Amino acid sequence: MAITDIEAFTHLTDVDIDALAAELDAIRTDVEESLGERDARYIHRTIAAQRGLEVAGRLLLAFGSKRAAWWAGTASLTLAKVIENMEIAHNVLHGQWDWMNDPEIHSSTWEWDMVGAAKHWRVTHNVAHHKYTNILGMDDDVGYGVLRVTRDEPWKPRNVLNLPINAVLALQFEWGIGLQHLGVRDLRDPGKRAAAVVRLKEFSTKAARQLAKDYAVYPALTALSPKAGFTSTLTANLTANVIRNIWANAVIFCGHFPDGAEKFSLTDLAAEGRGQWYLRQMLGSANIDAGRALSFLTGHLAYQVEHHLYPDLPSRRLAEISVRVRRVCEKYDLPYTTGPLPVQFAKTWRTIAKLSLPDRFLRATADDAPETRSERMFDVLPPAERPRGLKTALAAARANRRLALSPALRSDRLLG
Repeated sequence: MAITDIEAFTHLTDVDIDALAAELDAIRTDVEESLGERDARYIHRTIAAQRGLEVAGRLLLAFGSKRAAWWAGTASLTLAKVIENMEIAHNVLHGQWDWMNDPEIHSSTWEWDMVGAAKHWRVTHNVAHHKYTNILGMDDDVGYGVLRVTRDEPWKPRNVLNLPINAVLALQFEWGIGLQHLGVRDLRDPGKRAAAVVRLKEFSTKAARQLAKDYAVYPALTALSPKAGFTSTLTANLTANVIRNIWANAVIFCGHFPDGAEKFSLTDLAAEGRGQWYLRQMLGSANIDAGRALSFLTGHLAYQVEHHLYPDLPSRRLAEISVRVRRVCEKYDLPYTTGPLPVQFAKTWRTIAKLSLPDRFLRATADDAPETRSERMFDVLPPAERPRGLKTALAAARANRRLALSPALRSDRLLG
């Protein structure tokens, strides 16, 4: 089942955890003290480039007379939407650029190019997700309320639709994000109904504005050109939005659902200190192996571990932070979960496919599965063989499991 005791799972003492917290705090302090003109110049240039791509895409769609112009315009618009969503809006809304005191590039004023209201996302994501990362019953991102991604959630007949539901969620991801905060069930609760109605009105207003912009206003403006029509821009906008949705879904799922991204129970929250919070962020997140271009296109969420440790530090700093975080993981014998994008993405779909089945069809136990582990997975190790440090302990547990599954190896051990 989910991890209920972080200290037992990580094989660290309270002294170790306090020392780890001090080292991670020091990284934050060093970065905060070095923020300056280069960082500000980066976000201003990124926003300018993104807007330039959108303008170029709109012009190509309006005045390009050949099919190649439509493809080029759609590609430019798609790239603009990806950059706005991943590298700009997501990070601005996290408050990563609030230190500049720029009224335009500020978490309290930025509104993103999606159907969901930014003010709603700041609650569901910045608070519910980042504060309570992967805690069952507290973090709505664990399955987004529609997918079974951990065995801690009992299997239900509807879970056989895990794969098609995830496919639909990926295609319409902006709607999933927009609807996440509404709390539609609150409409039936007299004590919560008033607040739910306000949220519903705010979402409806934002969604209507976004739909009008993408599927009425811009297509109508394009139709004024003799070289393009209403339908061509409408389909271009739809294509750009769908590709942006699929990309955002893939990046976010790769950061939270591949093997090694742990889940936690509410008991972890009871007496959680700074060190335990850091550990939960590190253990509940996974990175993508990426170069500069891929990191940029993911909004630097290729460094999901570092982003969860320091969600309000500028994204462009996460690559350099990752070097120091890796050293901390090595020092305290902790795993640093990362892998190529195709591998991490395949693992998320494998988990979603596996958990569409009842538990009786699954081989690993609920305490020792790639997607759902707990401190009880180490009970199989003899006391003398229980190492200190999670990374080493995981290796020992895997070796013990291979030995248990192999009659030949078990026989050799007995003879030896």
